[in-house]
Amino acid sequence: MKRKRILIAPLDWGLGHATRCIPIIHELSARNAEVIIAADNRPAELLKKEFPDLQHIQFPGYTLEYPVNENMAWTMFRQLPTLFKGISAEHKYLNEIINSNAIDAVISDNRWGAYSKSIPSIYIVHQLRILLSDFIRWGQGIVDFENRQLIKNFNEVWIPDFASEQNLSGELSHSSRLPRNSFYIGPLSRLIKLDGMRKEMDILVILSGPEPQRSMLEEILTSQLKETSLRSLIVKGTPEKNFKLKLTENITVVSSLTSSELSQAIASAHVVISRPGYSTIMDLSFLGTNAIFIPTPQQTEQEFLAHRLKEQGICYSELQNEFSLQRALKQFNAYTGFSQLQNDYSLLQQRIDHLLKSIT
Repeated sequence: MKRKRILIAPLDWGLGHATRCIPIIHELSARNAEVIIAADNRPAELLKKEFPDLQHIQFPGYTLEYPVNENMAWTMFRQLPTLFKGISAEHKYLNEIINSNAIDAVISDNRWGAYSKSIPSIYIVHQLRILLSDFIRWGQGIVDFENRQLIKNFNEVWIPDFASEQNLSGELSHSSRLPRNSFYIGPLSRLIKLDGMRKEMDILVILSGPEPQRSMLEEILTSQLKETSLRSLIVKGTPEKNFKLKLTENITVVSSLTSSELSQAIASAHVVISRPGYSTIMDLSFLGTNAIFIPTPQQTEQEFLAHRLKEQGICYSELQNEFSLQRALKQFNAYTGFSQLQNDYSLLQQRIDHLLKSIT
């Protein structure tokens, strides 16, 4: 019987869209599907390290400028023509990939243009409601409408969260106006729960996200860690590089870690510091870990998630431009951390089985 060829296409906006595709790739492979990965830049490098034996195709995306000092809303607004032009080019290039590689179905993680009218197309998203800043809150209805219109191009929408009140994303993906073809598939994590490991590290820093903010946070945390004697590991989130070095006697820096290596690092750390990206939140909730979060400045999704978790008493967070390591560590133990998430992936498996059966 001919193996079904499934294309996985994550967005190049940080590493989270790529990392949460990892359990989907494992489930597809377990069903004898032939997985082809179409990605670009850091997500492509990360997935090559995770799956060196799979076919990888370079799939350029649209690169948007991220502000340093300029208002985020204005920066995104003035780049809308670039965004829509990029979506159109992405869609055209995807069809070329499909035709030249005999693809049977495509799973797009947040790539609006990665759909086809000729084969089943799945859209993975946790942010069905793209929150706007107060500066342009008047445009919320317009953005919601445009987002729904773009999503209509896909056969199904997979939401990596639970439908119940005990969920991780809150109003980002739980509203009364869900697309009719939406399915909650449960949170996704690439990590492995490791019990009984010795806490040999004081601080684990996990960096990710768009530049220049990734590098700016790295500089802030590195300078403050240098003022302490805390045993620390900084994961730079740059999988296109490959290095490990001693920055000081107590601080080690690595370019990136595989899923297995990151699972071990988290299990051996007293404190995790990271962005509150949704994929990171899924990973830490899967492990039942506490963390200190620093949202990417002006990224409303991360600001919302960090505030929500802080209000719930789960994880402490601070703004980047106000961050104090000393203060954060004092507050850390006042928060419960995540209760270990119970997910048997049955919801995801149901959708994958349905997808594979729908391919003729």
